[in-house]
Amino acid sequence: MNDISRAAEREERGRDLSSRVFPLRIRGLAEALSAALEQEQALRRPFLWRVVASGGGVVLYFSAEREPSLALSLCALAAFAVLAGLTRRHARAHALFLTLAFIALGFASGAWRTARVAAPVIPRVGIGELTGFVEEVDLRRAGARFVLRVASAEGYPDDVIPSRVRLTTRGEPNFSAGDFIAFKARLMPPARAALPGGYDFARDAFFARIGAVGNALGRIETMPPPEPAPFSLRFFAHVDRMRNALAMRVYRIIDGDAGAIAAAMVTGKRDLLSEDAKNLIRRAGIFHIITISGVQMTLVAGIFFVGFRRLLAMSQTLALNYPIKKLAAALAMLGAILYDIGTGSRVGTERALVMTLIMLAAVLFDRPSLSMRNLALAALFIIAFEPEALLGASFQLSFAAVAALIAVYEWRGEYLAKRRIDDRAPRGRWGALRESVVERLLHGPGAAIFATLCATSATASFMAYDFHELSPYVLIGNPLTLAIIEFFAVPCALVGAALYPLGLDGFIWRYLKLGIDLVTYLAGLIASAPGASLPVAAFAPWAILFLSLAVLSLVLWRTWAWRALAIPLALIGLMGARSGAPFDLAVPATGESAALRLPSGQLAVMGQKPSAFAAEQWLRADGDARQSADARSGVACDDSGCIAKAVNGRFVGLVTERGAFLEDCGRVAVVITRLYAPLGCAAEIVIDRRRLSETGAVALRFKADGVEWTTARAIDEDRPWSPAPRNRRTSGFTAPLSDEERSAEDARAMEPLE
Repeated sequence: MNDISRAAEREERGRDLSSRVFPLRIRGLAEALSAALEQEQALRRPFLWRVVASGGGVVLYFSAEREPSLALSLCALAAFAVLAGLTRRHARAHALFLTLAFIALGFASGAWRTARVAAPVIPRVGIGELTGFVEEVDLRRAGARFVLRVASAEGYPDDVIPSRVRLTTRGEPNFSAGDFIAFKARLMPPARAALPGGYDFARDAFFARIGAVGNALGRIETMPPPEPAPFSLRFFAHVDRMRNALAMRVYRIIDGDAGAIAAAMVTGKRDLLSEDAKNLIRRAGIFHIITISGVQMTLVAGIFFVGFRRLLAMSQTLALNYPIKKLAAALAMLGAILYDIGTGSRVGTERALVMTLIMLAAVLFDRPSLSMRNLALAALFIIAFEPEALLGASFQLSFAAVAALIAVYEWRGEYLAKRRIDDRAPRGRWGALRESVVERLLHGPGAAIFATLCATSATASFMAYDFHELSPYVLIGNPLTLAIIEFFAVPCALVGAALYPLGLDGFIWRYLKLGIDLVTYLAGLIASAPGASLPVAAFAPWAILFLSLAVLSLVLWRTWAWRALAIPLALIGLMGARSGAPFDLAVPATGESAALRLPSGQLAVMGQKPSAFAAEQWLRADGDARQSADARSGVACDDSGCIAKAVNGRFVGLVTERGAFLEDCGRVAVVITRLYAPLGCAAEIVIDRRRLSETGAVALRFKADGVEWTTARAIDEDRPWSPAPRNRRTSGFTAPLSDEERSAEDARAMEPLE
């Protein structure tokens, strides 16, 4: 009993000690976080998180199932802004209302942007006559793609006249940007997502005011316009003609994929590149070499800044009496704007331009040019004027990479300042080793590799989420890309464009070819290496939110007490990435094809002529590296449709002819069709034109206790780029069609899809 009593007494003392120590630890942690927060406030870091809050407001706007009221959104913004101003003397209340004001800013900017760009969208496939001004032409090796600002449209469904359309022509175009043309065209609505949570071209097309896509049919006639084109259209059309002329000049001199890469690096025109070349540079992790990115924009601005400053310094009068550094920065801003216009002024380039202009403006106002605050201002500008860009991979990758590089730069400066203070402090063996490692990370090639590693790590989650792949050899590919851009692409683009009007540019492009041949050779070695591209299956959408917050915690906070929050956030995000269950059946909104998981566990693409883009989306989301052409085995097809056995042992049928319903409805478990299925179809699951109009793309997972559905459209969703079915919008439900209406709709559905 004595031993038992002593043991009980020790246990009681342990609990008592724990009860006293645990609150002390909690109190100590809270005090440490509070002290770290004060330090963060002294460094003005909370402002960066308010910009993040405005981005959260944009995400909330696009998550809404129905279009929010613009008036209410603006009222909420005004109310929170007023409350934030009234509570300036109350720190906590002020911080709360200011954060809510930033969230409302992002939400209201989304509603305002939608109202500003709203334009008609063609409801279904139709053939008619078009006239309008050509805004832009992208030449291809065979044919071209062009954007038309529509002046008139006749013969299309519901007499809809879209504002802009994007079309392709198979022959060599006999027109150029700025011409007024008339022709017959087959138009269709912009494609919606082929998979729930996948890329939604219809949304991007809406914000580009593109109301239809399609093909030009027959002869395209150029004619005098009924009225002169607006000045802005004539200006940018002239720029596009010059870009095409320069791109074709570069392409003809260099030829082949090397010439296409050179044309893309110089002018931003990428349509000359073959699919094989795109896959090569993508597997090597250097796809951004053919885009006008922030690296090019920064280098161009830097060349202008240094060049103008050197020229101004040659004048003693200017150098001694005027701020030539600020004059050079102003001239560099002008040069960066002209470079942006000359390369097409696309969304990705515009973001790089905003960031560059803010950095140069910091020079004008004697502020640090490279800081996280300037990056936040650039992000805030985009949130205010192009909020839809936040959902795109370009914004996510570019800002994550630049934020990581700035965070490394800030850490480097902080470490060097601390080392200068503690330079005389004694160091042991481990301290000397640490100093040696850090020294190699701060200077020389190690610094570039370390910065690339940090930028790559910051963008890894976005690469996995947006493209379903990771490139392990990016540490080799990125420095290679930077070298090519610095020593070949940017200098050749500037000098070659200046010499092109004089006809003396030929040797410039031959010099550029040397660098491109080198990078394509090394890219081939990287792409052929084992594990050059690691496929990543799709993961839960909420996981990317936690992974993004983890990255932001690492790059925005300056104290390690708050940076440590990245660990639990990353763990939650990785759990979501692992919990993203693969689908067993995917059907696009058109219903003309499908992806089915076979008993072998692999996906098979069903359809007579399935969309290559949709098939690629399905395979990538499943973590499958195969090409769409290699995923057709296991499916039997004829003129009436396709049939295959699913992973659960049941049969799935894809019906393309009405006569096949009689047989397939009685023998398969799932019927998929772009037609209206008979009301008496006996299949367990019927995915037809009616259902897909309500759900959009669907993904099914077969379970022992039933079927798990995931749809691209939410229940009763009605957004401008994803409108509700017309019957549902007016009556609240989808009414049955009459036999005549069903036959007419089926006839439209039987038209060949592109």
